Amino acid sequence: MKNIRNFSIIAHIDHGKSTLSDRLIQATGVISERNFQDQILDTMDIERERGITIKSQTICLPYQAKDGQTYFLNLIDTPGHVDFTYEVSRALSSCEGALLLIDASQGVEAQTLANLYLALEHDLEIIPVINKIDLPSADIERTKIQISDDLGLDPESAILTSAKEGIGIEDVLEGVVNNLPPPSGDPEAPLKALIFDSDYDSYRGTIVHVRIFQGKIKPGDTIKFMSNNNIYKTEEVGIFQIERIPQKEISAGQVGYIIAGIKTVSDTKCGDTITLKNRPCETPLPGFKIEKPVVFSSIYPVASDGYEELATAMEKLKLNDASLIYEKDTSTALGFGFRCGFLGLLHLEVAQERLEREYDLSLILTAPSVRYKLIMQDGSSRIIDNPSLYPDPSGIDKTLEPFIRASIIIPDRYMGTVMKLCLERRGINTTYQYLTNNRLDMIFELPLAEVIYDFYDKLKSLTQGYGSFDYEIIDYRETDLVKLDILINGDRVDALSQLVHKDRAVERARFACK
Repeated sequence: MKNIRNFSIIAHIDHGKSTLSDRLIQATGVISERNFQDQILDTMDIERERGITIKSQTICLPYQAKDGQTYFLNLIDTPGHVDFTYEVSRALSSCEGALLLIDASQGVEAQTLANLYLALEHDLEIIPVINKIDLPSADIERTKIQISDDLGLDPESAILTSAKEGIGIEDVLEGVVNNLPPPSGDPEAPLKALIFDSDYDSYRGTIVHVRIFQGKIKPGDTIKFMSNNNIYKTEEVGIFQIERIPQKEISAGQVGYIIAGIKTVSDTKCGDTITLKNRPCETPLPGFKIEKPVVFSSIYPVASDGYEELATAMEKLKLNDASLIYEKDTSTALGFGFRCGFLGLLHLEVAQERLEREYDLSLILTAPSVRYKLIMQDGSSRIIDNPSLYPDPSGIDKTLEPFIRASIIIPDRYMGTVMKLCLERRGINTTYQYLTNNRLDMIFELPLAEVIYDFYDKLKSLTQGYGSFDYEIIDYRETDLVKLDILINGDRVDALSQLVHKDRAVERARFACK
């Protein structure tokens, strides 16, 4: 176990995580050059087309270090976009350390900070890595100052790399071996395995991705899921090297998979603990904090007889996307469907694309909405995210909407345009601070409903790609909300209804009717 290292690569979006992963995989020779392709850990077409990581992926890299020993480096690649923070958090729970990747030309950005805080919450050892040092715009000294001042890390411990050019890759591998701790755990203790992800194989059933914290498991063992006491017999265990590689057993400290003929998709829950039926552990692992969805939309099949196919697809997608929530929904115009909750607009778009591509479905989505709180005249309160549930306005005393605290990091020359954008979106500028001589961190409080549509795209456009954005929900505040109905041939279509701020109603109505 002393020769195992479990680590993630974390960074802001577009700082080169997937490229660095590619170089580490090439350097360790896990995949032959003939079978290698760029973004090899990004297995979904959507990831390759958009150039982003959506799903965390795991791979075991055997590495012959300079000390002559062979180490097994379990790399868990993570997403960088704010919508997929939950994926990052789950990946970090299976690690002892992380490489914090920083683009030498862009410096520290909003998600760099957010992901660092996540890693520190998990008590991980952090190695800063400065990437893209080959670019003409790279400023290594400035980036080192940011590592010290903004992140509180030792700038002299930073490893200099260009993943694209293959510079510094051996230094990264040696840094992982020498500076990250090995996992702890007793391989002879009762089995305690954390489910951090899963996927579905039409022949083998649910494939559970686990980190073994103590004990060991082999084919033929009878296992128990501690959340629901379901019992299964293990058919195969193994590790990941892009493909699944079967093993005789996997034990404490390892990251791998379990196949046990699990056909009921809903039996597998991320954060659950697996133990042995005949020799169970006493207490389950803590699991994960459940991320609450912030954007809601209803999904309906275009064909009225497509509901069963959609239901099956939703169940399988949920298996591979633990942050998705859904419940049955009906519309007088569109029939049966599902009301779904997402972590953001990109999460919604990705889920829609995956349903349409992977399950060959044609779908209709309603306008995205946030969750509102209604205080009624009789003193009771309601929470709604669906316009069809909006009650008679005469019975409402006041309406509250979610507000976020947004951290927007930009070059200071864009301060005026970003300020204007935020104020147009009903934002309140609470403070700002200079991170360096010309880089600004602006803190705004904004209604979430004003951010979920196109705020991030507008920010990127106004700052020529240099603006970065991270947020957290802080509270609910009073708002002037109206229900916007769309009539077709004089009849109201419930699926087209929206809840909008009164000042935005005309603009949204015109946009919907285009």
